[in-house]
Amino acid sequence: MTEATIESNADNGAGTGKRRAVFHTLEVSGVRKLTEKAIEVSFAVPEDLQSEYDYAAGQYVALRATIDGQEVRRSYSICEAPTPGTIKVGIKRDLGGLFSNWANDNLEAGFEMDVMSPQGVFVSKHQLTGMNDADKVSAEAVADGASHFVAAAAGSGITPVIAIAKSLLEHPNTQVDLIYANRAASDVMFLEDLADLKDRYPTRLAVHHVLSREQRQAPIYSGRLDAEKLSQLFEYIIDVPNVDEWFLCGPFELVQLVRDELSSRDVPDEKVRFELFSTGQPGEGAQSSAGRPVEVDPEGDNFEISFVLDGLSGEVKSPKDARETVLNAALRVRPDVPFACAGGVCGTCRAKVTLGSVDMAENYALEKDDVANGYVLTCQSRPTTDKVAVDFDA
Repeated sequence: MTEATIESNADNGAGTGKRRAVFHTLEVSGVRKLTEKAIEVSFAVPEDLQSEYDYAAGQYVALRATIDGQEVRRSYSICEAPTPGTIKVGIKRDLGGLFSNWANDNLEAGFEMDVMSPQGVFVSKHQLTGMNDADKVSAEAVADGASHFVAAAAGSGITPVIAIAKSLLEHPNTQVDLIYANRAASDVMFLEDLADLKDRYPTRLAVHHVLSREQRQAPIYSGRLDAEKLSQLFEYIIDVPNVDEWFLCGPFELVQLVRDELSSRDVPDEKVRFELFSTGQPGEGAQSSAGRPVEVDPEGDNFEISFVLDGLSGEVKSPKDARETVLNAALRVRPDVPFACAGGVCGTCRAKVTLGSVDMAENYALEKDDVANGYVLTCQSRPTTDKVAVDFDA
């Protein structure tokens, strides 16, 4: 994930059930330079917290730091197959990115940072491995015979994809094709890791590098990855009808391009997992752990918002003319209300409406069934009735 975090349509799989998002302070155990503009950051997880940091390949963690006196949170995908005792994320500089540039300039071994417990559902439905147990192959995965997986990523979209690929390839019967788009070879994150994977699984991993600003020997791999190139890849290189599962990660344009092409080839939606790093829409979101400033007039026209978090009830009034989100209002009285991106794309602030109704401006994280069952993203939800109640524990 980049600073813009994610959208995902993936279902919860075994080992990725809903878990309370909690921050713990972890120590940076190492920083590895991936490119001139990207680093891999490793966090040491003490033994007494390892159960809190169990994860499945494809999940993410939120990082929290104080920069120039302001609390800043950003979410980044875990870039390693499940490994007890460590969490690794890739952080690429974004132009003007407050957190990513600060992290690239300042993080080093020994630095302590708040890291949220892993979240996210951009994981394989086949669940070939258990969380933090790469050698445990589920009987269901063997029974369903899943074997061919394809991933398409651009730029830092490789971060969850490389973790997924490593996990899948640990099963002896799997084959993985990776389509990876970048501007130039110098921009390719995890280049050495991908080469090592290719050496380890020469017959089961194929990496298709597409470089938009460098000429490659094969024209199909030179220039921008557009609809024409994608069609050729799917026609002559990727055996589309026999792919068991697809993983798409990157900016909206790439993800939508691949989804459209797969749809035109009648690939069922349930076979396609996708994660967006950005919707292209600027989000308001909560500005800090305390929420954006809102002044309440006790005698004014207010919404009454109540919520349940960790079994405790809270109440807050929100001026109707403030157009405040449920998350922002709740943060004003409970700074520990869970959120990561505050932009409607990660799902950390998910809660169930138990009274009244809200208007959810954007939804890039919840399934249709979630919405039908009353769940909302509180960072995008504003009351439409005088009284609203939500349950973060539901």
